[in-house]
Amino acid sequence: MNNSDLADKLAAETGVSKADARKTVDTVFTAIAQAAAAGEEVSLNGFGKFKVKDTPAREGRNPATGETIQIAASKKLTFAPAKAVKDKLNA
Repeated sequence: MNNSDLADKLAAETGVSKADARKTVDTVFTAIAQAAAAGEEVSLNGFGKFKVKDTPAREGRNPATGETIQIAASKKLTFAPAKAVKDKLNA
């Protein structure tokens, strides 16, 4: 499922236009991304939590040459599903 599919489903279930549904989907994802960029945790009841996690710098290897390289520290967005979502996945 992609953004368009999600917008189509939202439009079908709520009766809003597809354009309005697409704007809503885009707005939700933009708000999540902005909160994550600010270092905030986004908690959606019954769905899960989005958290920003720091990944430390580490050594790696170039697979083509075998040369040791330094991989820079970075941040990544992680998702932890709520119990209800886990239960649906494992039903």
